Amino acid sequence: MASHRIGTRCLNLPPWRRLARAAAAPLIVLALAGCAGQAAYLEGNSLVEKDEIEAGLIKYRQAVDAQPENPVFRAAYLRARDRAATRLLDQADRALAAGRPAPALQDYQRVLGFDPANERARAGLRLIEMDQRHARAMEEATAAFERKEYEPARARAAAILIERPQYEPARQLLLQVAEKTAAPVAETGLSAAYKTPISIEFRDAPLKQVLDVIARRSNLNFIFDKDVKTDQKTSIFLKNSTVESAIYYLMVSNQLDYQVMDGNTLLVYQNVATKLKEYQEMTVKTFFLANADAKVVANTLKTILKSRDVVIDEKLNLVILRDNPEAIKLAAKLVALQDVAEPEVMLEVEILEIKRSRLLELGVSWPTTLTLAPLTTPGGGPLTLDTVRGLGRADIGLSSLSTTITARKTDGDSNTLANPRIRVRNKEKAKIVIGDKVPNITTTLSSGGVANGFSQESITYLDVGLTLNVEPTIYLNNEIGIRVGLTVSSLLDTITTASGTTAYRIGNREASTMLQLKDGENQVLAGLINNEDRSNGTKIPGVGNLPVVGRLFGRTADGADRTEIVLSITPHLIRNIQRPPASASEFSAGTETSFRRRPDTTPRAPVVMPPSPGVRAPTPAPVQAPAIPEAPAAAVTPVPVPETTPAPEQ
Repeated sequence: MASHRIGTRCLNLPPWRRLARAAAAPLIVLALAGCAGQAAYLEGNSLVEKDEIEAGLIKYRQAVDAQPENPVFRAAYLRARDRAATRLLDQADRALAAGRPAPALQDYQRVLGFDPANERARAGLRLIEMDQRHARAMEEATAAFERKEYEPARARAAAILIERPQYEPARQLLLQVAEKTAAPVAETGLSAAYKTPISIEFRDAPLKQVLDVIARRSNLNFIFDKDVKTDQKTSIFLKNSTVESAIYYLMVSNQLDYQVMDGNTLLVYQNVATKLKEYQEMTVKTFFLANADAKVVANTLKTILKSRDVVIDEKLNLVILRDNPEAIKLAAKLVALQDVAEPEVMLEVEILEIKRSRLLELGVSWPTTLTLAPLTTPGGGPLTLDTVRGLGRADIGLSSLSTTITARKTDGDSNTLANPRIRVRNKEKAKIVIGDKVPNITTTLSSGGVANGFSQESITYLDVGLTLNVEPTIYLNNEIGIRVGLTVSSLLDTITTASGTTAYRIGNREASTMLQLKDGENQVLAGLINNEDRSNGTKIPGVGNLPVVGRLFGRTADGADRTEIVLSITPHLIRNIQRPPASASEFSAGTETSFRRRPDTTPRAPVVMPPSPGVRAPTPAPVQAPAIPEAPAAAVTPVPVPETTPAPEQ
């Protein structure tokens, strides 16, 4: 019954009342929605500040749903979502690169929780799944490699690199497989024989006989070129040495050289130019340069190694070298010394321009001229001499009578600040320009003048403002030398020539110096000061020069302008050249005609001599010597030749 009465009462209301109530309902709903959106927005701000990203984004979403047309709510939601996604994704990428997939997976899933369409997070999940699959494949490949099943290990590692070319474990495993399955190089096969200990003494013995003794001791084969005289006499005395040293000294003392033919065969030939070209093998090596310039590296190789076959590819920044293996090894060391990143420095510059101006104007500006002019006649006709004769006080007018009292004081202070940061490579120039470009129009007249010729205008631009030029030099002791050039220019006046061309009068202040600062040391350069004092006045002659009272009969203006430039520069060393180790900066390069390396001179254990019949061999004293895994030390049976009896020829 009550509801019926209420409904009846509403129906009995006037139409305009019913319309007002109907319109008020949605307004109330909108007001409540606005309040709810504002509350959700504020709550979202609070949650985001507490690093509760997910809860804060939910509140932002509620605020956007309550007021879809509000750009502040939508911008806050998008900004918070993108900032949180970027931070979590960077954190996940670092964790995955460090080999910790569990926290990376958690961060990727958090991003997809509030941004399901984020492609970078989806790619991260795929990368984690791929990483797990590759880890299982690597375990299988490693197990196969340990079982010496090199072909299955190679296949699994190659399959991983097809999907992920930068996967370092698979790349390393492929290198190990290649080392195990590669055909043995002749030099590698000779290493064990070379390090066999030997003591040998011969005087004026045939060369072939000496090499036969060495061959029996080391199981090496020697073959000779047809021009080698095997019966030439030679002498050699070595104790506690190696087969490598014996062969090397024999070759050097007899002007011979040798070429490795296989794992235990050496070809001996004469060390002359024709034989070197015929027997010496050549190697082609390509050096891919990351930092050095290909032309500079090629010039180094040509100068130091005297290499002629050097090719430069400037587009790919690589050098191709063809030379003997010993020269190639030296070239690799030289390239490693030159192909290093250049030093860089970050220059933090602060430029401050301080301007102070003072102006004081005080006094009375009296009229300086008086103009007398006859008034026109009532009829407006022209003045004649007869008319001028009859002029009186009432017919003459006065003008230019005005007096101005001035009492003004003006003070002005202004600071212009620039704080650029610029990164510069070693011994490279950098330039900072802060100011304007003023157009300067130049008119060129052709032959014949203005009447018969034609004129052509060209526009050039003048830099007006502050120009800073720096050129750093980075030293190995982490000090930076900086050549600084500072120019401050200003537009003083504009001049118009007789032909109508506009020219400018530009004030200029320059300072240049050379600094040497430590990393992070600050230096302030100041003193570029421009002082300008001005004083001008207008006075009535005589009374204007009286003290104190003269102020009433004239006007004076006193002005002072002061401008100072302050430059602060701080270098921050980003990267410097690291001194190479002594073994890399100084190494043997053979002789002028041969780059063949000398034998290893590392101390070795003394050779145990065989005992004479019926005599017990003495026990040698222990000597600290590095272990030689290729060939254990053993007793050597030399074939000595008495000094008084020459060895028989063979």
